[in-house]
Amino acid sequence: MTEPNSYRPADIPSLPGVYRFFDGQQKVLYVGKALNLKSRLTSYFQSNLPERTNRMVHEAVRVDWTIVDTEVEALQLEFSWIKQFNPPFNVQFRDDKSYPYLALSMQDEYPRIFITRKQKRPGIRYFGPFTHAWALRSTFDVLLKVYPVRSCSDANFEKARRTNRQCLLGDIGKCAAPCVGWISTEDHRALASRLISFMEAGQAEITSALESEMAAAAAGEEFERAAKIRDQISSLERARESTDASLSESLSADVIAIHRDGVRAAASLFIIRKGSIRGSRSWMIDHTKAIENQDEITALILSLYGTSSDSDVPNEIITNEQPHDGQVLAAWLAGKRGAKVEIRVPQRGEKLAILETVKRNAQYALIQYVNKRSADTAISGKALTEIQSALGLLAPPLRIECFDISNISGTSVVASMVVFEDGMPKKSEYRRFIIDTSTAWDDTRAINQVISRRIKRLMNEREIDGHALHESGGARNKFSYPPQLIVVDGGAPQVSAAYQALTDAGATDIPLCGLAKRLEEVWLPNTSDPLILPRSSEGLYLLQRIRDEAHRFAIAFHRSRRSRVMLESLLDEIPQLGEVRRAALLNKFGSVASIRKSSAEEIAKIPGIGPTIAEDIVEYLARSSAPSFDAQTGEITDGS
Repeated sequence: MTEPNSYRPADIPSLPGVYRFFDGQQKVLYVGKALNLKSRLTSYFQSNLPERTNRMVHEAVRVDWTIVDTEVEALQLEFSWIKQFNPPFNVQFRDDKSYPYLALSMQDEYPRIFITRKQKRPGIRYFGPFTHAWALRSTFDVLLKVYPVRSCSDANFEKARRTNRQCLLGDIGKCAAPCVGWISTEDHRALASRLISFMEAGQAEITSALESEMAAAAAGEEFERAAKIRDQISSLERARESTDASLSESLSADVIAIHRDGVRAAASLFIIRKGSIRGSRSWMIDHTKAIENQDEITALILSLYGTSSDSDVPNEIITNEQPHDGQVLAAWLAGKRGAKVEIRVPQRGEKLAILETVKRNAQYALIQYVNKRSADTAISGKALTEIQSALGLLAPPLRIECFDISNISGTSVVASMVVFEDGMPKKSEYRRFIIDTSTAWDDTRAINQVISRRIKRLMNEREIDGHALHESGGARNKFSYPPQLIVVDGGAPQVSAAYQALTDAGATDIPLCGLAKRLEEVWLPNTSDPLILPRSSEGLYLLQRIRDEAHRFAIAFHRSRRSRVMLESLLDEIPQLGEVRRAALLNKFGSVASIRKSSAEEIAKIPGIGPTIAEDIVEYLARSSAPSFDAQTGEITDGS
């Protein structure tokens, strides 16, 4: 049995996807899907798991995942992999659920359209599987109206031929009634072929026809009929969303994508055969050993297929970069395969969509790899040593504090401070600052202000802790530990402003630098030229991580503060609402938009707000044209 924490992954993306648990023999134990991979996978490494789940995570030795665009795509890939790997811990799901297909029996004299959940049989064209069964059944009716292929059973079809009387579907226009000769055998087969073309190509034709019919009905004041057609179009779009989650059965290709982040890169591969993702793989690209100006995509394809069997070479390779010698490479692959091989960079359509998914998988593989290296003490030690050497410090900067400013046009200006100790984030010591803009404001003044406040707090707490430690021998306050390096997000102006704050506080012994985003230049105080660290430097990467973390933390605080200010601003205009009543309203309803939707009786229940003030609030908000805002991002959500 394996201890689950020994293979617990870190840096899991909060995106939809499919994950797989493997045992020691690399057999897939379980395939699952999640709208949020991070939330779902984290739950497997908690205590008090159900018996079956606990047994599975202890039998597993590793877990991997594949990113997709939507939950619908995650369901589709989960279904595909459960069929492919037959995982033992998925037996209940496999037995309990099947997925519907839209089928067309082209082997029949008169092709029949129907919905089925049975295994595929030769001679029948299948479309799907569909994940929204309700949307498929609704769309089935729409398809019959535009493409009235027969949908009755063989018994009913033969009965109609004997009696020479069509069924109800023929009477209402949802069947061309080949049973009574309304349409010839050839024309009926051509109608079925057009239906296949629509399912393979898209819904533009049927949507256009229905929209024209809806417009005609509305012009003729047949509004009830127009509404029904509108609902049919909506059903068609929902069903198309379901089929978009699956790949065309005609698609058989290897999809390769490279994602780059600075000097680091990762690649991912999806192996797709007849619309089914048969496997995926990701790996890192080591630039330190690569020849300069090497064509990476060519090198990747050569290494991938150079030692593989001839049968593993696909007829099509889809990439996000065109190889320099694409024709030569394709000829080499064709020689191995014994048939033509195409290498394509798609510009639109299904292939581009799946390529973007593969590239996202490469991106998150790179993130996971880099963060694992960051957690490696040897790598962190090397990065700190490189920073010490580049900046001329007396010792490696074991505690680094980084500051960033966030604002929009000078409003709700805030600053963030993040702390890294031994090359790792220490989130318990992150701090946020609201910048005072009452006198004047710009980016450099904000940097000066926040550094001054930080150093002043350092001095005050160091003095307080000195007395406390002398008397009791207790631990020091977190902020009484001085940074061994201060990093600011910006170039020479920001560094000068920060250095002036250190000078005013008499703390010029604290090392300082700035990291400019444009060229990733490192600026030092009182220098006219920046330092340029090697692009492969672990020290530069650590500074970038710290700067990006400070930026993320500042943006998150700015959004929350901006949204709060926007919410309060409209209530400020109501004369009867003071600070206490305004706070009570926001604590109860959370946003102005929620208050707008509430009745005067509901508002009057808030302590301190009676029926009269409640009526005034409702009346004022009804007259106001102020927009409402997203409480999470502070963005305008509507204009009414």
